[in-house]
Amino acid sequence: MNGRARVLVTRRVAPEALAMLRERFDVTHWDSSEPIPRDKFLSAIADTDGLLALLTERVDAELLALAPRLKVVANMAVGYDNVDVDAARARGVQVTNTPGVLTETSAEFAFLLILAVARRLKEAMRWVERGRWTTWDPLLLLGPDLDGAMLGLVGYGRIAAAVARRAHAIGMHLAYHSSHAHPDDEERLGMRRMAFDDLLRESDVVSLHVPLTAATRHLVAERELRLMKPTAYLVNTARGGVLDQQALYAALVGGSIAGAALDVTDPEPLPAEHALLQLDNCLVVPHIASASVATRTRMATLAAENIIAVLTGRPALTPVDARPPAP
Repeated sequence: MNGRARVLVTRRVAPEALAMLRERFDVTHWDSSEPIPRDKFLSAIADTDGLLALLTERVDAELLALAPRLKVVANMAVGYDNVDVDAARARGVQVTNTPGVLTETSAEFAFLLILAVARRLKEAMRWVERGRWTTWDPLLLLGPDLDGAMLGLVGYGRIAAAVARRAHAIGMHLAYHSSHAHPDDEERLGMRRMAFDDLLRESDVVSLHVPLTAATRHLVAERELRLMKPTAYLVNTARGGVLDQQALYAALVGGSIAGAALDVTDPEPLPAEHALLQLDNCLVVPHIASASVATRTRMATLAAENIIAVLTGRPALTPVDARPPAP
């Protein structure tokens, strides 16, 4: 043994982050675009001091019990529903995440999904691909104008606020539901804070921005979808478990809502034969809201910086247990 701490990295990530870690520690790297198998994860954790994990890795009591040396779990994501933070804290393990660095990129993508689902982009692409485009048709694939439409934001953290700024810029009216008031944004953007049910009833687009917790699992299910306008659209860039997908399918087929766009699903990935993927009015993409070169690089390097800080005796840069997620 050379006395250097050992770090486990569970996926192929930006090389800049790996270089930072390898300069200081002995690094075991699962060099793949696919998640590390659970059995290999459990066997690799035994002599690990620091863990750089993704949201696909379940860091639970079983794994923590096998990791007596573990001091820090750096989750390369804003959300950390894959980590049992209480169990980690009980063992003196610091958990960190990567807030802030992906805000603008994720907001851009959420707004892209709002535009795409409202203007029936998936259906239009299929129309062309299936050879159905024969001429310009003044009544073909008509969608709503978003200028003057209401966007309802469920949850109001950094990303939701960045989406609100973009929506305001194109003339959308804004409403939000949150346990905390944001009077400055209300005044600047002309935004209203609303009760959840009222927001669902009045919004033309509903965008989900809450963390996945026991309280928010299936926050939007059959009852909530029935409250929405039949002309309304639902966008989810939060976590798949926030939305009851079986209820969503029924709502889309039955006309309770006009369409949906999902960056996140439950499970991930969805099987290719999944019923939602067969619908023209449901756009599903593979959890890529933060997928810009700069953002994914910064997420990885921030996770590495957190590991370096903790393993060298300094405070973590972004400790999650000091900052519980706001709905």
